[in-house]
Amino acid sequence: MRSDNSDDLTARARIRNAALELFGAEGVGRVSVRAVAARAGVSHALVLHHFGSKEGLRKECDGYVISLVRGGPGLDALGDAPGLGALLEAGTAVRRYLARAFLDGTPEAAGLFDEIVEAAGRWLDQGVREGWAQPSEDPRARAAIYVTWLLAPLTLGEHLSRALGVPDLHGTDATLQYSRAAIEIFTRGVFADDRVLTAWDAVRKERQ
Repeated sequence: MRSDNSDDLTARARIRNAALELFGAEGVGRVSVRAVAARAGVSHALVLHHFGSKEGLRKECDGYVISLVRGGPGLDALGDAPGLGALLEAGTAVRRYLARAFLDGTPEAAGLFDEIVEAAGRWLDQGVREGWAQPSEDPRARAAIYVTWLLAPLTLGEHLSRALGVPDLHGTDATLQYSRAAIEIFTRGVFADDRVLTAWDAVRKERQ
């Protein structure tokens, strides 16, 4: 039966944090329970005592990371600085693990993504009503694309890091740099006129 004393709970947290680091850096499939135990400085048996299996440990990590993002300030205001607070304040291991979770397509990560899209949609709809956001012909698609753009650096971190010349894309300074560039694009736009949009609409019309 699981002990509830403080030392036991501290060991459980150490194991979870070690798993976050290793799973995020190498992927769940490449990491053994023994490797997690070694990183945490505990026995293999203690990891199994707490989590039962590597799958149980992965689920614990999923739940922990998702609770951080879901419980972060301003999820309904995803586009402003407070709305990004949960990801900016999260440590490197958390951001890397979240990136892996999105790539691996866990049900928990899929649910979180859908939840963030819904929140972004509500926020953008509010912006349209208040006059600080442009209306859209397809609000749902816009919300999904908006969220995808903001989260893409999590999963394309290695390539973006190389393009920006930043050694650690998961550091807070780098995160602020690329997220600021994304917000600038959404705020000021890229194209000076509508020729690209007109050409795109023409292609769509031809295919209908």
